[in-house]
Amino acid sequence: MHELTKSHRGRIAIRNFKTIADALTLRGFYRLNGTSGQTLEQALRSLSPEIYGKMNDSRRTELKGLEYVMDRLPRGVEACSRIVLTTEDGLDGTSFEKIIPLKRRRISYRMSEHEICFIITRGLSEIYDILTHLTFLNIEAKKIYGQMNIRDGEVSPEWQKLENSVHHSDLLESDTLDKALWNLSILLGLTYQETRATYLYFEENRQQTNSNNSLFEIIYALGQRIDNEKHGKQEGRVYFTPSLREMIGNQQYAEKWSLAIREKLEELNLNGRPLHIISANLHSFLNILYAYGALTANTRRRFGKDLYALFEAHRNNSEEVAKFAESHGCWPLIDRSGAQISCQIFDTARLAEITLHPALNIDRNIPEAQAPVLLVMDYAFGSQAFEILDELLELLCTGEKGRCFDIRSISIMGKAGILPGKKGDIMLASAHVIEGSAHNYIVKNDLIPQDFDQGPEVFVGPMVTVLGTSLQNRDVLERFQTTSWRAVGIEMEGGHYHRAISAAILRGYIHPEIKVRYAYYASDNPLISGQTLASGGMGREGIKPTYMITKVIIEKILALPPCNSDDVQPHHHCDGCCSGIA
Repeated sequence: MHELTKSHRGRIAIRNFKTIADALTLRGFYRLNGTSGQTLEQALRSLSPEIYGKMNDSRRTELKGLEYVMDRLPRGVEACSRIVLTTEDGLDGTSFEKIIPLKRRRISYRMSEHEICFIITRGLSEIYDILTHLTFLNIEAKKIYGQMNIRDGEVSPEWQKLENSVHHSDLLESDTLDKALWNLSILLGLTYQETRATYLYFEENRQQTNSNNSLFEIIYALGQRIDNEKHGKQEGRVYFTPSLREMIGNQQYAEKWSLAIREKLEELNLNGRPLHIISANLHSFLNILYAYGALTANTRRRFGKDLYALFEAHRNNSEEVAKFAESHGCWPLIDRSGAQISCQIFDTARLAEITLHPALNIDRNIPEAQAPVLLVMDYAFGSQAFEILDELLELLCTGEKGRCFDIRSISIMGKAGILPGKKGDIMLASAHVIEGSAHNYIVKNDLIPQDFDQGPEVFVGPMVTVLGTSLQNRDVLERFQTTSWRAVGIEMEGGHYHRAISAAILRGYIHPEIKVRYAYYASDNPLISGQTLASGGMGREGIKPTYMITKVIIEKILALPPCNSDDVQPHHHCDGCCSGIA
């Protein structure tokens, strides 16, 4: 019998997890510790994702993975035995507590002490993400429960001390806290310093944002939930409502979202102008166009021509910049549809009113009728990218006479995991390979390495669009990098965006030669220990690549005309190079 490689087993595990998750969604429910839940657990254990660290070590609790998961799930989920996934968001104004996690835009409601409800608005990728995290939590809960009892139901001394710490948390100070953490580290099979680091991480989040409970409460609730189930008090179940099953593939949120954008563009009378669609964060384009003009003359002189030093120093002046921008051609469009994707509309004809940073090589002399309009939309989540762009391109390019928009380019700036480089590097897609499917898309990318300033290294190659960042392991990723695929990174949306672009070209909504730009900055390297997403965010090291990509996209859209050597006077931005920008 042919022996499977580790990467092949990993790919099978990813496919199994997806297939089981799809089947359970259609079935309507499953038990966390029932046959279906155990099958999901087996697939996740077989995959052993890098982001979950030592999840498969039965002697040790995986705290870095726990930090990552608790940042992306609602506070108190660790104690819930009944979890409902639905699309019925009619709960605003009720007595149910609305909870939004620290690092994931998803809405949930606490229905009772042991029940929580997730409002799914972002498609299958969101379902996979939640189920992956719940499966990880259940694996860790069973490990913790294993340390609760010694024999014959007798509770261990460490568990008794943990219970005391939870019930008297307000008394934990200095030496009593150290003793409690020492006891907890023994229970978790970790060092004191590892336990303390995670305790402090959760405490900082709890005090600043109230986004999670304390580490003592989380560990106690996970073990107690399994104990309650063992004694028949509560059974952990996950439910999928009929409305959720009907929503899959329906794109109802995307349609409402797209309609709001079209109506706003028409209200502003911008539908006759060249339109450029950009998927990015909602701060970099705002800042690069308006932050310099919002500063005082003295502050501008202090930073001179160093564009990136300016943004690093003024990254927290968002309210001041936003007010300035809104009075000079920027309109924020807060999402009301439930898609969780807000937008910005920029009228570049208004840039002539303000002072731009001298490092920006753009043409501000474009007549108003031809001046580009920028539609910047916040990041989508996984397969949601197809739904929103597919609906948007259809709504902008169909309808009554005069309502069709002149779409000139589509630019995608995202963050991704890099395979050959390090955090802060840049990746340009030459193709998108959608993992676990036959969908592969060649990208005629309008961006090349020579477009970028010196600093981050720029890699060009295929990008793998993955099912989820929590469903990746080293062996699968190494295969994509080292074999003939020669992939440079992994991300979750690019392939789905390109699927929508290809469909729009086939349906005649956009021109086949439309300018397409894909650039990613590396938020992590999943192949290097300590550089995975679980190791924390980028912080200041993400500023330069983010704004470097933003600058290039802006300069491509608002390109200076080529200098004519026969002209007596050079163009106002030309320093005599006469090279121009294509």
